[in-house]
Order: sequence, then C-alpha cells, then structure tokens
Amino acid sequence: MSDQQPPTPSPPGPYPPVVYVQPRTNGKAVASLVLGIVWFWGITSILAIVFGSMARREIEESGGTQDGRGLAIAGIVLGWVGVGLLVVVVVVIALAITAVTHLSPVPSPTPTFV
Repeated sequence: MSDQQPPTPSPPGPYPPVVYVQPRTNGKAVASLVLGIVWFWGITSILAIVFGSMARREIEESGGTQDGRGLAIAGIVLGWVGVGLLVVVVVVIALAITAVTHLSPVPSPTPTFV
C-alpha cells in the first residue's frame, strides 16, 4: 500500500462582499403624516388613519426593507386629533344654532288691513 495522505483542504476563499440595503421609506407613511397635518373638515383625518394603519402593517411585514414607522404613527395620531377636532366643531356649531334659535324668537308678521 502506498503511504499517500489525503489531500488537505484549501483555505477558505474570500467571503462574498456584504451588501447593505438601506430601507426605503414607505410612501403610505408619508401620505399619512401629510394628510394628518392638512385638516380639511375631517376627511383628510380619516384618510390619515387609514393610510397610517396600512403603512404600519406593510412596514412590519417588510422584514426591514421599509422604514417610516414613526411617520405612520404620527399620521395616525394626527388623524385621531383631527377627528376629535371635527367632533368639537360639530358640537359647537350645533350648540350655536340651538342657542340662536331659542334666544331670539322670530316675531310673526302682523297682518295689516287696508
């Protein structure tokens, strides 16, 4: 038998370069923040809540490839503040209308005979 030794494994080669991918900001998170800031009779507030909730879910499911969770949360909070502001405005208007109609009754015109 021959006295041959098995070949020794070669040292490992260079490792592949590490590629860092910067997370992208979720567009719905940005839209949620903008809609929460721009208050237009509560319509944009409701949209801010919807877009913010969708963005949070997408960011959590992205596995780190999307960013903007703070923007989405800020949009949701501003959306709820806008909804609360809408409720206050509606209540104030309703109270003002009620107060005006009860404080100064409109006199009925008196008939005039010629």
